[in-house]
Amino acid sequence: MRVLVVVPTYNEIATLERVAKGVLAAAGRSPHAVELLVVDDGSPDGTGALADRLAAEHAGIAVLHRERKEGLGPAYRAGFAWGLARGFDALCEMDADLSHDPADLPRLLTTLARADLVVGSRYVPGGSVVDWPWHRLALSRGGNRYVRAVTGLPVRDATSGYRAFRRAVLETLDLSTVRSDGYSFQLEMALRTWRLGFRVVEVPITFVERSEGASKISRAIVAEAMWRVLQWGAQGPRRPAPLHPRSVAA
Repeated sequence: MRVLVVVPTYNEIATLERVAKGVLAAAGRSPHAVELLVVDDGSPDGTGALADRLAAEHAGIAVLHRERKEGLGPAYRAGFAWGLARGFDALCEMDADLSHDPADLPRLLTTLARADLVVGSRYVPGGSVVDWPWHRLALSRGGNRYVRAVTGLPVRDATSGYRAFRRAVLETLDLSTVRSDGYSFQLEMALRTWRLGFRVVEVPITFVERSEGASKISRAIVAEAMWRVLQWGAQGPRRPAPLHPRSVAA
């Protein structure tokens, strides 16, 4: 299986090299052909130039430069489109700030054998969060409960940004129709995948608060997510369609 790990960046020069080397190390432990795509939104701190240097030094790294910062959703849509056009069988999401441990990647890919979307989850047994203040953890847990209550989505960590998709999912849901920009992009992708009847499986991960750079979460991003969840809940259905014919076999 050819796997592309998509890592969006904006001012992540302090951590990108460690993330890239971690992905390459994880690739060496995986039976799959794993490559990394850095999607840089015109970082003024030189992240894009660092990504170019890493790509010149390592055959398994590529860079997609974008002119300006437009949000998480557009960056992932661009990265996924790049990977689909080049024939990758699975496409993964990973943060660039070391919150996600690249060493967990082989476990996500192994689970993809029985799923269409694998979510690295902080809130299933075995999952955890390190170094978050109580109010940030309460906001995250409460937000995920809100999503489940309003939409019926049976995922405990729908806002997680560490995940792996089979290409059939991305082809079927049509990325051009995904409009979310902030972390509501994660919610929309998980909800639409489930509503299409694909199999969604969560695996536990340990999420570590970033030690470098600044969080991109803002009140506007949170407000966007809450409003969109209400809209999606009103659309229904609350239960998934019959198992999608392109889903993995039971």
